[in-house]
Amino acid sequence: MTRRELQALSQQLQEEKALVETFKTYAQRCEDPQLRIKCEQVAAKHQEHYNKLLHHLS
Repeated sequence: MTRRELQALSQQLQEEKALVETFKTYAQRCEDPQLRIKCEQVAAKHQEHYNKLLHHLS
C-alpha cells in the first residue's frame, strides 16, 4: 500500500469512528424507541465499516 493510500485509510477510520460515537450518542438521547433503534443500527453499521477498514491495515 502506498503512503497516500494509508493516509486515506487512516482518515476513513477516523471518520467511521466519529460516526459510531455520534450515532451512539444520538441513540442514548432519543426518547422515541424506533428512532433509538435506528440510531443503534446506524452506529453498528459504521462499526462494521471501521472493523473492515482496520482489517485491511493488519
